Amino acid sequence: MKLFIGKDGRSELEIGRYWLSKLREGDDRLANSPDLKLPMSDDQIIAATVGERRPLNGTIYLAPYNPDWPLLYAQLKNRINDALDNDMLLLEHVGSTSVPGLSAKPIIDMVLAVADSSNEAAYANPLQKSGFELRIREPNWYEHRLFRYSDTAANLHVFSDGCEEIERMLLFRDWLRTHDDDKLIYEETKRELAARTWKYTQNYADAKSKVVQEILARARRNQI
Repeated sequence: MKLFIGKDGRSELEIGRYWLSKLREGDDRLANSPDLKLPMSDDQIIAATVGERRPLNGTIYLAPYNPDWPLLYAQLKNRINDALDNDMLLLEHVGSTSVPGLSAKPIIDMVLAVADSSNEAAYANPLQKSGFELRIREPNWYEHRLFRYSDTAANLHVFSDGCEEIERMLLFRDWLRTHDDDKLIYEETKRELAARTWKYTQNYADAKSKVVQEILARARRNQI
């Protein structure tokens, strides 16, 4: 375990738990970071959805880490590669299922880079023929598209090559893989939030943004 001590003598774990307490109290001082995606309203969630959007109106199930998750990703990667061939510029396993030892919604999250994610004609049809259904379209947020796989619980996030959101996803994943303190902080936050009742799963994802931002800030400082 790598343990860093801040200028005030506190460890990352102590600092992270401080910000977790602020998250519980509704502290808004983390709201101005470029890493923080603003919470979506119900209307925005519905507008971004392709097809029917059914409310969750429940809690979030977090499964213990499953060592089969990387194997499932490898199988999906082969399928996506076969569908897109040279149009696939990058594909990575991201999200909590990509971090050994971390509990997660049992859904394989992947990030795909294409030349231009706004040009759906270049990649959507091949993916749909391979079992991936377009479910989210967000032109105002990095031209993000999200596909869901029909046979295995999986989300495929599509961005243009070089998009800063890809860098953020990979940095967050890699940091959690090598920093147990922040992995524990993230785990504690997720468990607390998952126990609450949410209208949409997106609301749960939005609620995690502040702790994700704080962890990313530490990861970025480490890059300097």
